[in-house]
Amino acid sequence: MLYLIGLGLGDAKDITVKGLEIIKQCSRVYLEAYTSILTVGKEALEEFYGKELILADRETVEQEADAILMDAHQCDVAFLVVGDPFGATTHSDLVLRAVKLGIPYRVIHNASILNAVGCCGLQLYSFGETVSIVFWTDMWKPESFFDKIAKNRRNGMHTLCLLDIKVKEQSLENLLKGKKVYEPPRYMSVNQAAQQLLTVVQNRRLQGEEPEITENTVCVGLARVGAVDQKIASGTLQDMTTVALGDPLHSMIITGTLHPLEVDMLKLFEVDKSIFEHIAE
Repeated sequence: MLYLIGLGLGDAKDITVKGLEIIKQCSRVYLEAYTSILTVGKEALEEFYGKELILADRETVEQEADAILMDAHQCDVAFLVVGDPFGATTHSDLVLRAVKLGIPYRVIHNASILNAVGCCGLQLYSFGETVSIVFWTDMWKPESFFDKIAKNRRNGMHTLCLLDIKVKEQSLENLLKGKKVYEPPRYMSVNQAAQQLLTVVQNRRLQGEEPEITENTVCVGLARVGAVDQKIASGTLQDMTTVALGDPLHSMIITGTLHPLEVDMLKLFEVDKSIFEHIAE
């Protein structure tokens, strides 16, 4: 059988008892290593689980999935995912491949950033479509995420922004030369995401628009959600460009219509004590 097992968001101990029991019985255990990270490394997981882990990067999962599924109809294979197994759509493809090969599968769920963001006090049922904000390059600066945030805002909904992760990425030069040389890992910070959003705001104004999101829109920055040193900061979009949240992973929320209870909760994390008195919502 193929087991897809969620690891939660913090460290090795966030796995469920059921998930840990299954890992111990599996012949092969893969650790998905490109959609998210824990606050501990592979070695710490191996020590706690008592099992050797095989790192599975994007290339392995998306191009060599058959290697993961090899013999899974005869033995148990585990595929470990930070957060919840279906927090990333790429894992649905692995399930579909397993089914096509006649391999049964089972999912062991865990906490995901998609529900853990409730820690900041915003009500989960008031969130609209989740968006991803990618690193811009000199030649590629997409703004489609901004339109989705604006749509959510018009509907009074909050937007969870998942920030870009670059792991085992190749430079354009090495890609063109066919060299398997990889760039150092990069994780987008709330500061960088906020700066890109402000750039889009300025671009839209230059086009004669009055954007739904401005420098004064209430936002929430989150870092290392689920870890003992998680950090939350609420303030304006402008504040988010300078707020210090520390190490990755970061996420950001652009708020919609705020309920008074949500405002009270956000005040616990405000970067400026007068912030909610001066912001036009």
